[in-house]
Amino acid sequence: MSTILIAGGGIGGLATAVSLAERGHRIVVLERQAAFAELGAGIQIGPNGFRAMDRLGIGDEVRERAVYIDELRFMDGTTGQRVQSLRLDEDYRARFANPYAVVARADLYAPLLAAAQRSPLIDLRSKSAVSGYQQDADGVILLLADGTSIRGDLLVGADGIRSTIRRQLVGDGEPRVSGHTIYRSVIPMELVPDDLRWHAVTLWAGPKWHFVHYPIAGGTLLNLAATRDDGASVAVAGQPAERGHVLGQFPDLGETARRLLELGADWRVWVLCDRDPISQWSDGRVVLLGDAAHPMLQYAAQGACMALEDAVLLGELLDCPAGEAQYRLERFVEARRDRTGRTTLVARELGTQLYHPAGAARVARNEMLSGLSVGELQDKVAWLHGFDAARVPDLTK
Repeated sequence: MSTILIAGGGIGGLATAVSLAERGHRIVVLERQAAFAELGAGIQIGPNGFRAMDRLGIGDEVRERAVYIDELRFMDGTTGQRVQSLRLDEDYRARFANPYAVVARADLYAPLLAAAQRSPLIDLRSKSAVSGYQQDADGVILLLADGTSIRGDLLVGADGIRSTIRRQLVGDGEPRVSGHTIYRSVIPMELVPDDLRWHAVTLWAGPKWHFVHYPIAGGTLLNLAATRDDGASVAVAGQPAERGHVLGQFPDLGETARRLLELGADWRVWVLCDRDPISQWSDGRVVLLGDAAHPMLQYAAQGACMALEDAVLLGELLDCPAGEAQYRLERFVEARRDRTGRTTLVARELGTQLYHPAGAARVARNEMLSGLSVGELQDKVAWLHGFDAARVPDLTK
């Protein structure tokens, strides 16, 4: 089997390492940070994500750490009106054959890291920033920032939205700044009044803003994320934000939602970025994956799920003779192009057409959503939640 290099040790990189090692490939994961760790707070996992995790052998571990919420609740952020909710009950689970849950990002990352550490075929190397790659008839050479290099048969660029591998492979510059600023905080659930401890992912939608909250870490923490469409033009990542500043960004927030926002502490701020979908992200022996290939806004709650799906399908496709590998990388891109591109664009549309309208558009949105039946709500998410990434495309076409 092949020696496969993976640039990036995040969720996508580790999931790919586990998936490929299961097919007998030797894997070297190069992570630029000093340690393998996952930053960030809460993450939502749909049935398609759990299906992918089961294929990777970590589904049960993540299920043990997850919070199984009752519903995805959509609220009018100014009036406090309950507009609609997608029940995540037995009927939903029966249709999609898996649950919908929320976890702390570390509770997804830790089982992936443990699986990679257990495998004798996976070599994890921290403090290994990459600077580029070269290819020849015999393989690919990954160049490291310290001047050294490493040779392999294939290279997977899983190094995030500002991927060094993408910069060389695609050359499309910096990510697109969305103009949306998000403020995040995580607080102990013991600080939350009993009447605000909802077993749901709740979204309060307002004019050019929205506010999301849900329990994580086995229900011991509450994850808060408040987003404003403020036209921000410069990317920001994880900077501290004053509590008073955050509260001042959402003056129209209704009473109940404001009570929750006021609980936040130690706020941090990001300006959200994504990229336009592209049609090609492989180059000979090199392929991109996850946020390096198709970074998206978080509004569809599918970024991590897409990376997990990528990892599963790439593993399935590279269960092949070495001579077919380059062809299989091309087919991987073909198989993932439409789905990831659609999800990227849907995430953008949610942030503008569904979450942020004002005036007559807000009223029309509320009427549209409130008129949907349970079956119609499930139908709208079926293309996302009902997907099985292990379905290998027809390789004869």
